[in-house]
Amino acid sequence: MVTLSTLSVYALGGLHEIGKNMYAIESANDILIIDCGNKFPDENLLGVDLIIPDVTYLLENKEKIRALIVTHGHEDHIGGIPFLLKKINVPVYATRFTLGLIELKLKEHKLLRETELIEINPNSNLTFEELNVSFFKVTHSIPDCLGIVFDTPEGKVVHTGDFKFDLTPAKNEHSDIHKMAEIGKEGVLLLLSESTNAERPGLTPSEQMVGEHVEEAFMKAERKVILSTFASNISRVQQVVDAARKTNRKLALLGRSMVNVVEVAMKRGYLQVPEGMLIDQQEINELPPERVAILCTGSQGEPMAALARLSTGNFRGVDILAGDTVIFAAGPIPGNERNVTKIVDNLFTLGAHVIYGSGSTSGMHVSGHGYQEDLKLMLTLIKPKYFIPIHGEYRMLHHHQLLAESVGVEQGNTFILNNGDVVDIQEGLARQTRKIPTGNTYVDGVGVGDVGEMVLRDRKQLSEDGMLVIVLTMSKAERKMVSGPDTITRGFVYQDYEDLKKDVNRLITKTVSDLQEENRNQWKVIKQHIKKAVGQYLFAQTKKKPMIVPIIIEI
Repeated sequence: MVTLSTLSVYALGGLHEIGKNMYAIESANDILIIDCGNKFPDENLLGVDLIIPDVTYLLENKEKIRALIVTHGHEDHIGGIPFLLKKINVPVYATRFTLGLIELKLKEHKLLRETELIEINPNSNLTFEELNVSFFKVTHSIPDCLGIVFDTPEGKVVHTGDFKFDLTPAKNEHSDIHKMAEIGKEGVLLLLSESTNAERPGLTPSEQMVGEHVEEAFMKAERKVILSTFASNISRVQQVVDAARKTNRKLALLGRSMVNVVEVAMKRGYLQVPEGMLIDQQEINELPPERVAILCTGSQGEPMAALARLSTGNFRGVDILAGDTVIFAAGPIPGNERNVTKIVDNLFTLGAHVIYGSGSTSGMHVSGHGYQEDLKLMLTLIKPKYFIPIHGEYRMLHHHQLLAESVGVEQGNTFILNNGDVVDIQEGLARQTRKIPTGNTYVDGVGVGDVGEMVLRDRKQLSEDGMLVIVLTMSKAERKMVSGPDTITRGFVYQDYEDLKKDVNRLITKTVSDLQEENRNQWKVIKQHIKKAVGQYLFAQTKKKPMIVPIIIEI
């Protein structure tokens, strides 16, 4: 194992990707983990439910891990926590609202009783053997977000969390600009800052704009209003509640995550809902349509979410009818556009009035991530000597590097890293010369890490070309074929299948006979030769490569 320098900083997720954020800072005796998120698989990862960081390196050094510190409660920052805690039982530090969301996950995984959850706030100070930690408040699209300051033997290291600067935020969740300026004045060795919107010029629009547009849409709506947004965007939920109150509407919640997050937000005082406003799903049809609003999940086109089911008429007891207003109060994340468009088409077919599109066109959404001017302001306030852009794909990290250099970070002092790259700092000098093991861990049902490249390759082959099962009945004593072969196909289609099947069976019989003449009667050898011969023949005839599974039954 490489001997560590005085201080090391690295990412196990969140670089060259959106999601799965996990970072760590390590001294000789302490490791502090920052966030542990997940991301959702693309269509190539067949059957995979979630992707979480590979924590092999942390497991190898778990005796040094002192804490998991969470910046905020979005899935890409907390979604992997239960899977980490099953391997490493480490204290979790987070703000009040974030802890509420983490508790929901730990209950689901039956980990709540055995996990130490410690509440922090922007004024908290944590002391470990070599590292001291303090915090500052940042604005994002979810309550209670923090930036983190690590006081280390080498100097201050700052992690921004996800942020934007909004001078008129919902619920007065202002970024603590004065505290950031004080931190920068004291001197910062290294800044890790998020890069999601590093390509977008200007300042992020204010959340206040969205509230005005939501209220206007509610006023104009003649029948039911159905609004879909991220369940975690409590400021947006509050805007919907306020608009429903002003238009004398009752509010129904659809979707498990929406119900759970709203319950946490109400219990912990982050969401104010007038008494009697919330109604059950069964009460929607009992009220006049102009008295009803529905808040639901599914703004990203998720096939099983509430909005998708409403758009196809498959949500039991609730229908979208002609004249209803449907609002998408969240912009589509890159990659989700096709699914969102399909739902929008379905809604128009139902006769609904649909308000959709990017936030700039519909006025119903603003990003929680800072644009270029926000990012430059953070860099100007913190004044780091070294800079690592995080939380973004490569082009975003690159643009963020250019922004940093434009406001005074010296060329050569920015590190664009891959997951697993380590920045070692010794005597004030930062270098990137080594890597630690990292990668993706796939969650498939109850299995964590069971799905590897070979399984995914098999699933891809099955999805594209299907499967051919060959059943042979062989005499155990004489090592000869007694009956068969019998071929069974699933997902493999060919126009002259019956003729092809006869040819395949003849080929199998000949292959087995040739092997017997050569006295090569081991079952494993027979299976290998059948797979090879049949595979080559099918590709020559059909240009397809179905999965071939020979089965030998001994009698």
